[in-house]
Amino acid sequence: MAVMTITKENFTREVVQSDKPVLVDFWASWCGPCQMMGPVVEEVAAEHDELKVGQINVDEQQELASNFGIMSIPTLMVFRDGKAVQQAVGFRSKEQVLELL
Repeated sequence: MAVMTITKENFTREVVQSDKPVLVDFWASWCGPCQMMGPVVEEVAAEHDELKVGQINVDEQQELASNFGIMSIPTLMVFRDGKAVQQAVGFRSKEQVLELL
């Protein structure tokens, strides 16, 4: 499954109401570690159909970033049943991302 772009307009539908766990990557285009994290997130999305994977650009979606207290990026959050259950800040290897799940 491809990585989806999550916005405040589709957040409820794609994350809160999802019947699958959702991995969300909070990122920005100017962030070096975020650029390194992107391919890892894409790999996880491609290899794990049992998940939804999305990215939230913190510059474009400041309200969502604020709602979740995002202070540093990249930040990964795992949502289950509409609730954030795991969080990791900074670059993570694919293995570390899978451990979060």
